[in-house]
Amino acid sequence: MTSTSAFIGRQAVLNRNQQLIGYELLFRPSGEASGVGKHTELQADTQVLVNTLNNMGTSWLIGSKLAFINIGEAMLSSDFLELLPPRRVILDISPRIVPSNELLSRARHLRSLGFGISLDDFSFESPAAAFLELANYVKLDIQHQDTNRFQMLASRLRSYPVIRIAERVETHAQFHLCKELGMDGFQGFYFAKPETLSAKVIHPSFRNTLELLNLLRLDADIRDVEQVLKRDLALSYKLLRYVNSAAAGLNTSISSFSHAVTVLGYQKLYRWLTLLLVTASDEGHAPPALQKTAVTRGRFMELLGKAHGERHDTCDNLFIIGMFSLLDVLFDMPMANIIEHLQLPESITEALLHEKGTMSRFLKLVKACEDGQLAGVPELCAQLNLSSEQFNQAHVSALAWVEELGL
Repeated sequence: MTSTSAFIGRQAVLNRNQQLIGYELLFRPSGEASGVGKHTELQADTQVLVNTLNNMGTSWLIGSKLAFINIGEAMLSSDFLELLPPRRVILDISPRIVPSNELLSRARHLRSLGFGISLDDFSFESPAAAFLELANYVKLDIQHQDTNRFQMLASRLRSYPVIRIAERVETHAQFHLCKELGMDGFQGFYFAKPETLSAKVIHPSFRNTLELLNLLRLDADIRDVEQVLKRDLALSYKLLRYVNSAAAGLNTSISSFSHAVTVLGYQKLYRWLTLLLVTASDEGHAPPALQKTAVTRGRFMELLGKAHGERHDTCDNLFIIGMFSLLDVLFDMPMANIIEHLQLPESITEALLHEKGTMSRFLKLVKACEDGQLAGVPELCAQLNLSSEQFNQAHVSALAWVEELGL
């Protein structure tokens, strides 16, 4: 008996400014642990896809982002597509589809309804090139051809009214090459990998945040917390602005640090500071998508912990691990150099530095769902006794939460 549900993964699609424009949604049927690759023919999986998306309603559509869905011939012909919101969904047509007049007519009809059409792993020699006149997006696989051929394809597509996306961009060198060639967008995980890590000095604006995190973690006296806030004007302003918006229902204005800390409490203040640390890079070198990925990891791990039945304090620690798992890339420094500035419990340090300990399994799981193959997701979920439904619900809820933050 085949499974009728799937694990949903994602891969970010970025524009030239490295802002997130959407995600390609990746599906791995929960009844199969292997054999579901990037370009696997989806005929057999159409029912899985339909059931999974139907069970989730439209909650998987994230903010104003686009959802790229890789489809085969059976899915392209399926009546199910009309149930999806067309302005938000891009149909990623497999290069293996051999277009008949009926399929071309079907694609033309779907485009007229407002769906976007994307051609995956494109080449002019592919049968799917017949869809080019209908396409809004064309994806070129940087791993699939040598640089000269990639360059020729990119150049030839300039004369077509399409958005050209370089896919499977896994290194910074590949990203810079694609950008020089004038590609319009990028898909891959290059932005979440460190480029050149050095033992730099922690930026002064972050030093106060780190000191506050340590004071809160050690349950220090409120006067010590106040002293750090008083010497950082920008941090103080952000805190008072945040706490007044958070306390809008109290019919009172909060103007003192001690009042702000009292209203928030140490736990909420700690969480706010971790968000600030990850999203307020003064040097501006971190891609916006990287910050979103870090925050998504934190919330995703926290929600998986709740689904697993972990205690409240463990879920809080999972949030911190997920958030901090990209600090090395955000700070452009080795993780060990950053961790030494933070008074963290050993369980968090072990997970971040060595991916050891029970909490590291949650970190491995959220990382795996960002991988194009979803490698290890079913196995890790099985180890944690999490169903595909629990996994997907936590994943989608985390993405939606990050969009609500307005990062």
